[in-house]
Amino acid sequence: MTQAAHVFTQLSREALLAQAICRNEGVIASNGALQVTTGQRTGRSPKDRFIVNDAITEKTVNWGMVNQAMSPACFDALYEKAIAYLHTHEHYRSNVQVGADPAYAIAVEMITETAWQHLFGLNLFIEPTAGSINVDRPQWQVLNLPNLTTDPVLDGTHSDACVVLDFSQHIILLCGMRYAGEMKKALFSVLNFLMPEQDVLPMHCGANVGEAGDVALFFGLSGTGKTTLSADPDRYLLGDDEHGWSPTGVFNFEGGCYAKCIDLSQEREPLIWHAIQTGAIMENVVLDETLTPDYHDTRLTQNTRAAYPLTFVPKRIVDNKAGLPSVAIFLTCDLYGVLPPVAKLSKEQAAYYFLSGYTALVGSTEMGQGTGIKTTFSTCFGAPFFPRPASVYAQLLMKKMLETGCDVFLVNTGWTGGGYGKGGERFSIPTTRAIVTAIIEGAASIGPFDTLPYFNFLIPQSLPGVDSQLLDPRKTWRDPVAYQQSTQQLIDEFTHNFMKFTDADAEVLLAGPDYLT
Repeated sequence: MTQAAHVFTQLSREALLAQAICRNEGVIASNGALQVTTGQRTGRSPKDRFIVNDAITEKTVNWGMVNQAMSPACFDALYEKAIAYLHTHEHYRSNVQVGADPAYAIAVEMITETAWQHLFGLNLFIEPTAGSINVDRPQWQVLNLPNLTTDPVLDGTHSDACVVLDFSQHIILLCGMRYAGEMKKALFSVLNFLMPEQDVLPMHCGANVGEAGDVALFFGLSGTGKTTLSADPDRYLLGDDEHGWSPTGVFNFEGGCYAKCIDLSQEREPLIWHAIQTGAIMENVVLDETLTPDYHDTRLTQNTRAAYPLTFVPKRIVDNKAGLPSVAIFLTCDLYGVLPPVAKLSKEQAAYYFLSGYTALVGSTEMGQGTGIKTTFSTCFGAPFFPRPASVYAQLLMKKMLETGCDVFLVNTGWTGGGYGKGGERFSIPTTRAIVTAIIEGAASIGPFDTLPYFNFLIPQSLPGVDSQLLDPRKTWRDPVAYQQSTQQLIDEFTHNFMKFTDADAEVLLAGPDYLT
């Protein structure tokens, strides 16, 4: 009879760090953080992600390339295989939660095979306290077994690894996945499915809070400035990536941050720099011979990461939740260089550009995307994580805007004066920070405005601390004909992409850009 494997339960961060070192799972860098590598997968594997197709999900999930179906029978067999493996391998168990608002929080039993991934989970998720979770709500289980590989023929997967979400049994199963971000994003997907039924808009966004309690949201894909801009030294950080917008306020889904490290600078991003300390984890960050991180080295991946708890950020919202937002910012990285650095959006325009999610892949977080930079349309600024049809989230966004009067701005952190690789320059972080400050302090809302043709954007004529020439993209191009041609190309891309939203309201469709005439 096989002896059951030892189970480590509710270990502290310090104990997990010691275990990770003892098991040779990583090394301690000069800044005190645990450095680990994740093998061939240095980002998410979207082709290996599945949702169990059952009575709950059959008619509610937007099935396709993003949300791939797995049968209940196939999942049950795979889960049975995982449990059998678990019984003969040492592992770690802890109780955590996602969702900082007790009205919506979900309890999670986290089970991992490695100590470092367990420490990652403790850093990123929330430690439950008395009354922080409704005990009548079902508990979820996250089972993460990176050394258990799958067989596509026997297990119904696409490769030697998988991430599977089962909404009936409240289970997330990860097999063969060393990249810890899969665990975080799987739970995010669960909340994105559940929250709309409770009148909560789940958001792939950062958030911070001013001294007066004003809340600002920062939507955007990785690499567009979401984490950098939300980590403002002059404001209180609420969170860097995942939030819910409820009828009463904004709350963080997580208890930590998962920041990109590529080209990290102490001068430009001091909060992130100092948060990478003892207890933090660095994924795939290259160390030099003195064990000092080289944040410019991309030999392992451009998607280098650091995971640390919010307690490592001195200026933060301790309760992890705040009031209703006054401004929401859509961060887009425009490679064409034709979008303005800031535009005030109407309710319908907000829905259109939320559905479009136009930006660029900068140091992609997904496997198979290469190392270059290219345009993309990621619905709701986080297409891989939203199981329901996009219109569900867009309609909820418009509803929230109407209820709260929240202003929405499009902020281009990409190129101006020309396209990427075609003579343009990227907006500097100080310029973008000055624009964000003007938005938060209200200067960007009061005008006077000009209307940018074709996109019909309201663009401020002037903003404090910003060169007025930059505010109108037409003034930054030397060649007006080239500007028109690039504008037409981008409009063509928007129009083609939006054809898939056949259920969009007519007023939202009309809020998109017009063809040049």
